[in-house]
Amino acid sequence: QVQLVESGGGLVQAGGSLRLSCAASGSIFRIDHMGWYRQAPGKQRELVASITSGGSTNYADSAKGRFTISKDNAKNTVYMQMNSLKPEDTAGYYCTARITRRRPWGQLVADDYWGPGTQVTVSS
Repeated sequence: QVQLVESGGGLVQAGGSLRLSCAASGSIFRIDHMGWYRQAPGKQRELVASITSGGSTNYADSAKGRFTISKDNAKNTVYMQMNSLKPEDTAGYYCTARITRRRPWGQLVADDYWGPGTQVTVSS
């Protein structure tokens, strides 16, 4: 099995910074890509940033210039540095990863996994 665990959320004033972390553990053959989504009350979950195994990144327009996604392959961990936070960034932030596992009989299978989420609250 595979688990994703986020950390780093919290309460911060507008203009402040937070750094989210997400560590993947378990029976991992390869991590294909990782990313962060967020969901505010009453709104749909939306992509914030993603990073491929090769290091290519993608950001939502709302995150460009303020958020930076990075990863540590040795630790199977993805980070997101969030600067210049705004009240509209308040949401639950969820880590996701496309992870390939090797089944006992040798077959490789890829699935998407999600963490339980971490709350980010930005006060005005």
